[in-house]
Amino acid sequence: MVERLVPDELWEPFQRVVPEAPSRPQGGGRRRHGDREVLAAIVFVATSGCTWQQLPAASFGPSGATAHRRFTEWTKARVWAKLHRLVLDELGEGPNPVDRGKYGSKIHLITEQTGLPLSVGISGANVHDSQALIPLVKGIPPIRSRRGLRRRKPEKLHADKGYDYSHLRRWLSQRGIRHRIARNGVDTSQRLGRHRWTIERTMAWLAGCRRLHRRYERRAEHFLAFTSLACTLICYRRLAK
Repeated sequence: MVERLVPDELWEPFQRVVPEAPSRPQGGGRRRHGDREVLAAIVFVATSGCTWQQLPAASFGPSGATAHRRFTEWTKARVWAKLHRLVLDELGEGPNPVDRGKYGSKIHLITEQTGLPLSVGISGANVHDSQALIPLVKGIPPIRSRRGLRRRKPEKLHADKGYDYSHLRRWLSQRGIRHRIARNGVDTSQRLGRHRWTIERTMAWLAGCRRLHRRYERRAEHFLAFTSLACTLICYRRLAK
């Protein structure tokens, strides 16, 4: 079970970003469960949508409380964002790739042209999509490229009518990013669909992580951590093909 949820190809980059276990100078205490076992438990919670209390400890070793505690620890250390970036880097050595759920939260996403998630964020369900564009673009990590220097910004950005604002066009142009933002009352939904389906497909991939269907986490950073983990799994599966 552990090896199936966390195969060697995912375990190797995770080891590069996970912080070292805290030492116990005084000795004693319970044996600390291995990071791979705990990561497998977290992946199971993310993909199955079960609660921490429902985690079958017999299958993984750590209890739900232990997995949740380590999840919180790793979230504070920004492990999920770092892991996502590493997997994107691995993908960048091949074909060039360019961080909400329902129930009160919304997921905002930027992908490259084939649907790989590059930057993800969360907001309240009542926040307009346009407010997320600038933070998302700023959140794109410098990704390794076969053509030389790391790339941190896209050459061109497509967006739907929800981003039809002049200040967003100016902001993108000032940063040398060509934009194709659909205009209200001008562009038809049929023409827009040629690009919009890419994002919709990636959102469907994210929906494969059932933990995102309904927000259980009170802390926004925990929900964002699960979203980042889901993005990492999407990128990893492309890498593993």
